[in-house]
Amino acid sequence: MTTDVTLSESAAKRIAQIVSDEAGKQALRVSVEGGGCSGFSYKFDLDGAPTEDDIVISRGDAKVLIDSMSLVYMAGSEIDFVDNLLGQSFQIKNPNAVASCGCGTSFSI
Repeated sequence: MTTDVTLSESAAKRIAQIVSDEAGKQALRVSVEGGGCSGFSYKFDLDGAPTEDDIVISRGDAKVLIDSMSLVYMAGSEIDFVDNLLGQSFQIKNPNAVASCGCGTSFSI
């Protein structure tokens, strides 16, 4: 399975920094779960290694793992890291989402 999910430079730098500080962790896992105020929500975890079902997205020293079920909802998305007056967070710019909530982690298709 191929993917067109991309990783911004700022997200790649932040992931590499976070993973380097965590023993036994090699990548950021991004998944889509049912729930959230708009129907689906993104979940972010640190993980040690990809599973057989994962797509691995790499940029520089950063790796992101996405399972094949979550990838269906994330096709064409960009994973970004934003640092502004409201705080720091990973954000998914998902062209498939028709609505999202103010927190940026919940969406509907």
